[in-house]
Amino acid sequence: MKLKQITACLVAATMFGSNPVFAQSAPKVSGDVVKIGVLTDLSSTYSDLAGPGAVIAAKMAIADFSKDGTVIGKKIELVSADHQNKADIAANKAREWYDKDGVDVIVELVSTNVALAVMEVAEQKNKITLVSGAASLPITNEKCTANNVHWTYDTYALSNGTAKAVVKQGKKNWYFITADYAFGAALEKDSTNVVTANGGKVLGTSKHPFPNSDFSSYLLKAQASGADVVALANAGQDTINSVKQASEFGINKKQTVVPLLMFISDVHSLGLNSAQGMYLTEGFYWDKDDKTRAFSKRFILQHKRMPTSVQAGVYSSVLAYLNAVQKAGTDDTQAVMKALKSTNIDDGLFKGKIRADGKFEHDMYLLEVKKPSESTSPWDYYNVKAVIPAAEATQPLSLSRCKLVTNK
Repeated sequence: MKLKQITACLVAATMFGSNPVFAQSAPKVSGDVVKIGVLTDLSSTYSDLAGPGAVIAAKMAIADFSKDGTVIGKKIELVSADHQNKADIAANKAREWYDKDGVDVIVELVSTNVALAVMEVAEQKNKITLVSGAASLPITNEKCTANNVHWTYDTYALSNGTAKAVVKQGKKNWYFITADYAFGAALEKDSTNVVTANGGKVLGTSKHPFPNSDFSSYLLKAQASGADVVALANAGQDTINSVKQASEFGINKKQTVVPLLMFISDVHSLGLNSAQGMYLTEGFYWDKDDKTRAFSKRFILQHKRMPTSVQAGVYSSVLAYLNAVQKAGTDDTQAVMKALKSTNIDDGLFKGKIRADGKFEHDMYLLEVKKPSESTSPWDYYNVKAVIPAAEATQPLSLSRCKLVTNK
């Protein structure tokens, strides 16, 4: 090599070696910060079961993970927004967060239409979603993505808990009042499968707009059907309104009103006099053991209400995400997802593993709402009737319609 060429190479090496841009490989953390977005319903039908409490839960997870608010030496930031239960608003916010604001993961995502819309954006942008509030089974079936985890519960678990328990009590004839969107349809379908598989039948169904306030016409049709069970395939304020109006019509005196998705926030709003004796299925109950009580007592100091399973799921998912970033040594999507799916999760609130289809498989609980005379303290609302093992509460992979599942 000529002297002039050698000199040029040495100069270049010196320049690149002294410039951190060239001296290091691609940055381990995009934007030099790990950014988490809580996209939830802050003002509408589901704000009580998710909403501000979900944001508080995410903040608690960050604080519990790191006293100085960092992971692998990088600052953790949290942002939040209200999707108003509208898929277009949610998708636009997701694009803004991913493209402009450097958000790495979006969590919570109550309501199925919102979750599916944001999951699609995340797949396009190669980012992560962790769904806590939405329930529909397609999230880990035909709509599954490699970058998503369905965290807290789904319609399969709800049906194999509540619906199965009620049918086994001999209440065979059902009438559904169903929210007219993807979640309601999925919950009705999965519950119908359980009812018919256990010798029952469906006498009819009424679909109502989402959200809704007047359920009188649907309830009168259910009453006229003579069904043993009036099943509510809705959630949040819609469920509260349905139960209250069913009581006003006296339907609960001759028929059994069964909310297929109910949260402790709903029971609190209804009161034990109205909700007593109802069965429900949850993935978390604040009074289950010492660990859930310890978390919940810290949570109520900030939120003035005990956590719902959705809010507990946000805490669990954010904590697991940060642990995965720590394990991977980067916020790179594929590396973090690999770490998430290769780690058994046991954070004191949930215990289980993430399957190939993105479902976080964990135990569920069949609960019965206590009579007022049985409740001994504030928020003491449930009798735990049964633990539904993770394998029973989760759709078998052999039935999966997810493109990620190859061992059918």
